[in-house]
Order: sequence, then C-alpha cells, then structure tokens
Amino acid sequence: MLKQKIADRQSGILTYGITPPKWNTDAEKVLEISQKQIARLQHLGLDGLIVYDVQEEADRVEEERPFPYLRTIDPNVYCKTYLRQWDVPKIIYRCVGNNTEAEFAEWVAADPEQDRFSVFVGASSSKQQVRLRLPDAYRLTRSLNGNLTMGGVVIPERHIQKQDEHVRTVTKTIDGCKFFVTQATYNVEASKNFLSDYYYHCRQQQIEMVPILFNLAPCGSHKTLQFMKWLGISIPRWLENELVHSHDILDKSVALSRDIFAELFEFGLEKGIPIGCSVESVSTRKVEIEASVQLVKEVKAIMESNRS
Repeated sequence: MLKQKIADRQSGILTYGITPPKWNTDAEKVLEISQKQIARLQHLGLDGLIVYDVQEEADRVEEERPFPYLRTIDPNVYCKTYLRQWDVPKIIYRCVGNNTEAEFAEWVAADPEQDRFSVFVGASSSKQQVRLRLPDAYRLTRSLNGNLTMGGVVIPERHIQKQDEHVRTVTKTIDGCKFFVTQATYNVEASKNFLSDYYYHCRQQQIEMVPILFNLAPCGSHKTLQFMKWLGISIPRWLENELVHSHDILDKSVALSRDIFAELFEFGLEKGIPIGCSVESVSTRKVEIEASVQLVKEVKAIMESNRS
C-alpha cells in the first residue's frame, strides 16, 4: 500500500507520471487514450500513478515555449471518469494558486473516507499572481482531510544557486508533506549535494527524512531536449554533449537516466535516505513513451537487486 510505504518512510517507491488529454478532446478519443495508458502501465507493479496538472508557465521564462501550451482535462476529473477501473493509487498534482480558498477547501474535503494523495504545486515564478498560497493549502488540508496524504515538489538544481532546498523541504515537511517528487533528473551532482545537505540537516535537527522520488524522463530528440531545457531541467554540458552526439539519443538518455538513478539510490541506501523514483515521458511520441516504460522496468530491477 502506497500510504503505508510513505508513512513507514520506505525506500523503493515507484510511480509513473502522465498528463491528461487536451481539454477539448472528443470523449470517445479520451476513453481510447485512457485505455491505452492503463494497458501500457497496469502490469508494471507501480505503487502509484502521478497525474499532472499542467501550467502554462509563461511568466517563468521569456523564451518561446518549444511546444505550444494546450489546456488539459482536470486531473481529478480524468482520474474519476476515465481511470477509475484501475485501482492503483492516483497522486494528483494540484496547482493551488489557481484556486480560491473556498474552491480548494471544497476539493480537499471531498471523499473524506477515501485515501487520497496529492502533490501541491506553487507559483511557477515570482511574477505569477496566485489566489492561494502553498502554506494556506497545507493548513486547509491538515484541518479538513486527514486521509489526504500531501506531497511536495523539490528541485535539487535550485540548490546549486540558493543552497537552501533542503531547508525548503524540511519546512514543507513540518507543514504536512509526507513525500516529495523532483523535476526530471539529469544533474546527479546537484541531486547528491541536495541529499547530503538534507541528510545532515535532518540529523542535526533530529527530523525524520521522508521519501524523495527522483523523476526520470527519457529524451528522444533534439526537440524534446530543447523543451526540457525550457522547463528548467538542469542538463550538464557534458551530458548534453553525450545526448546530442550519440548515434541514438533515446537509448543514450535511458542508459544515462538509469545510471543516475542507480547512483542516487545507492547514495540514499548508504545514508538511510528513503529514495524512490517516478518515471514519465515529456513527449507524446510513441517511441519515447515506450522507452519510459522500459526505464520503469530497469529502475525496478535496480531497486530489487539492492534489496536482495
């Protein structure tokens, strides 16, 4: 059970992330897409399915978005309407700034008897106007629904500049977050720097560490690489060179992602940091989606080999 694994602060939690179809997609087509997603993923032995709430993020960077922003179906609606037949726990991303306090409170208080999971996302930039702040979202959830397990976003690459991502993580934990998911991980040094500071800070403050799920996303083309960089994913120069100059960029990115996770997972085991993984495809190309599924299998093998 995902809830128990999170509560026990276990290593090895494995999830997969998807984005709902575009909001104006024909209902019959949406059903077809959801059935394909279920068929592709249901036999992977996942602990949970992450369903993203996509933001435009136009305020975050001045560069033109490589792929146009298209509004998607609300992740909560998509899960309840199209994914309900698959009983894997659903982890709903929620961009809390888009809601009024009343709207958010109504959503949080719904289905109080069910175990629910959500990752709360704040503003994508300081320029973005929000109607609800993250601390208020945490406060409302703590008071309204004890069966909603809160998660947060952690960005190890932000630690390079600000050196305080571990403090942010601990603050969110105190506010009620029980687990964290990173953005796509290609910078292993930034990730280990964050984990090291997180470990020693928690040890000094006598705070129990919570699961950190490192996100992995294969890159299958120069266009996908450009989009990843636009999203703010930190890709070291040497690694970008390896991808750009490889004979098969997709195979190379899967191999690099696998090795990065293996290094981070081993580092976590040595220090007792509960490390997990979430895999996604930022591209809708079939070949990249299939590569992400293969990456799930390879990550699972890494986790199982370290348990034996």
